[in-house]
Amino acid sequence: MAVLAVGGCSSDAEPDAGRPSPSGSPGVTVLQPGRPGEAAETVSPGDASDEQVWNHFDVAFVQMMIPHHAQALEMSRLAESRAADDGVRAMARRIRGAQGPEIVAMAAWLDARGMEVPKADEDAADYDHGVHGHTDMAGMLTPEQMAELEAARGTRFDRLFLRGMIAHHRGAVEIADATARDGADVQVLEMSADVSVGQAAEINRMEQLLRRL
Repeated sequence: MAVLAVGGCSSDAEPDAGRPSPSGSPGVTVLQPGRPGEAAETVSPGDASDEQVWNHFDVAFVQMMIPHHAQALEMSRLAESRAADDGVRAMARRIRGAQGPEIVAMAAWLDARGMEVPKADEDAADYDHGVHGHTDMAGMLTPEQMAELEAARGTRFDRLFLRGMIAHHRGAVEIADATARDGADVQVLEMSADVSVGQAAEINRMEQLLRRL
């Protein structure tokens, strides 16, 4: 997020008015964005951070969420030819539309910091940070569950898809909420908040769909 410089305004402003004043200019304050849900803080220019702070919890979230999202995309693609219910197909399209771009943003975050970006064909367990004492990759379907989903058709597929995706989303919300507590990077905290809020809403919708099948 950009650091905003707040200065005085003049009625005869020059064309470049509004640009941040030099850090040494008197009377200039800097609005430092806070964590999601927290107020911004006004600091002096010398105290404003030029470098975004991030920690292991941020890396753990992004590295785990890429394969986590990739499995959700795989599940959603199966719905194109196997689902019988229009609501299930619509939910699958919604998931693809949301999580595809999120994977791109997460991969870019890792790449910009020289961190390893998980590949779609890699074992998701390789990026499970639970072994390091942090949140594990909750909600992932097992290979056996994925094979059962792939073999199903019609209403049986719809029920397996919804039950599996509800568990999958709950795992993502668990990981995101842990990151909101322990992470440091503003962009990662925004991504984790989007995952938590968006997928919680989708869980409610999928539970409604499941009840009427």
